[in-house]
Amino acid sequence: MRTSITLLTGVILLGLAAQAHAEITISDPYARASRPGAPTGAAFMTITNDTSTADRLVSVASDVAARVELHTHIDAGNGVMQMREVETGLEIPAGASHALKRGGDHVMFMGLTQDLVDGESISVTLTFEQAGDVIVEIPVDNDRKAAGGHGHGNGHGDHSGHGSD
Repeated sequence: MRTSITLLTGVILLGLAAQAHAEITISDPYARASRPGAPTGAAFMTITNDTSTADRLVSVASDVAARVELHTHIDAGNGVMQMREVETGLEIPAGASHALKRGGDHVMFMGLTQDLVDGESISVTLTFEQAGDVIVEIPVDNDRKAAGGHGHGNGHGDHSGHGSD
């Protein structure tokens, strides 16, 4: 009888652990570089928080780059958009989605350690305050156009502040 209770408790705990990652859903992920051999690249996706509590994406990690950061675009005036690191992370509201997209919030890879090759995938770890680590296999799609056919180019290439550092 004691073995049955221990086994049942283990099954319940495993079920609860599996639900923790089910609360954060990643959809339509893709990564790209501006050109072969580029020192930088980016990843985009939609993050959905299916809980009743807000969560925050606080960091991102991957072996494909020396540094991986959360970035956004800000209006520097005169129609010029500049990328900046979002050091405080990105809030994912309860019961809502947050799109990481070109020309907006995104994952930035700096100092690529390998080319981002079409058709291959890269592994990225998203770390949330509440949900913890979520590992995502992200397909590389260097030909993908910005949603709706607009945006600010790909926003990732030879631009000031994100060279080969």
